[in-house]
Amino acid sequence: MKSKIKQIFHRYELWEDWLNGMWRNETKEYEAENIDSIIQFTANHIEYGKAMIRVIDEWHICCENNLSNTSINRKAWIGHAACCIAYNYPEYLVRRAWKTLTFEQQKLANNEADKAIKLWEQRIRLKPMSKSGKIDAIQLEFQMQLQ
Repeated sequence: MKSKIKQIFHRYELWEDWLNGMWRNETKEYEAENIDSIIQFTANHIEYGKAMIRVIDEWHICCENNLSNTSINRKAWIGHAACCIAYNYPEYLVRRAWKTLTFEQQKLANNEADKAIKLWEQRIRLKPMSKSGKIDAIQLEFQMQLQ
């Protein structure tokens, strides 16, 4: 049985995705000028996957907040965050672009998201547990399971 990561909460004002404008709205002109680029980026699973790894490497606070929450669509979140970290695209345009991808393109992108999430989970499990209860420490429900 795998150890379960407890959900971690941070105030949204600290989230790197929030600070970098992932949740902002744009003008119709911006949308028209950028939607094709967003479609091309999300369709390129290799580059999209590299940006997902950047998210887990660079955006620690919002990753803790979102990737520790297994009740959300974590693949979608990391994909939206990847578009924001790479090109500063807002989340709602990434959702719009996603709908235009073929099933195969979506599958390849989802595979990259699964890899990034799995890597984040592995890293989180390797962090030492804190006895002081500091906010930067991750606590695991089970530190170790014996077979």
